Amino acid sequence: MSIQSWPLMERPREKLISLGVEALSDAELLAIILGNGMHGKCAVTLARDLLTHFGSLRGVVTASKNQLCSISGIGHVKFCLLKASVELATRHLGEPLKVRESFSHAEHVKDYLQAKLKDQKSEQFGLLLLDSQHQLLAYKTMFKGTINSAAVYPREIVKQVIEDNAAAVILVHNHPSGVAEPSEADVRITHQIKSALELIDVPVLDHIIVADIHTTSFAQRGLI
Repeated sequence: MSIQSWPLMERPREKLISLGVEALSDAELLAIILGNGMHGKCAVTLARDLLTHFGSLRGVVTASKNQLCSISGIGHVKFCLLKASVELATRHLGEPLKVRESFSHAEHVKDYLQAKLKDQKSEQFGLLLLDSQHQLLAYKTMFKGTINSAAVYPREIVKQVIEDNAAAVILVHNHPSGVAEPSEADVRITHQIKSALELIDVPVLDHIIVADIHTTSFAQRGLI
């Protein structure tokens, strides 16, 4: 049954306009992003199929292209729409960090870093490059590793900091295992990077570990 044949206030777009986006279910929100369904299946039904197949909304938006496109009715166009919507949300979280002094406290960047890293399947090590007012200049992924490690080279971090003319940095990496506790290697590399950056008078304000919904701040732990 086509959505166009539904009562007006049950159609996702009309419902959003009338009642607000909060009134929509996950399936209805997905249906708006998908735009249309397929022969014999409307967009809402297709969205429900995706939620059932992947187990959750998070499962849908983090699925790979091959995984999504294996579902009947999902092609490259719908895959691109889904991924673009997720990236827009992530960038939206980062925008306020560019316009206010908010990097002195780890909790201010938690949502942004979780959006960037919590669903990564392999370990990544990144930099938040800050200006003299501790506003965000850029987020740079520096190193990518396997499921449990990433080779980190302090000299490459120093080069990036100089290139971006950063006045301070926050280190960040993820633990795909879901355990946010810092390892001895994490503490050791943090001190090595801090020592390297001291040579060019750039402080390391924090090192944040993202592990699924959990984060650990070295600054809050007194490790930096």
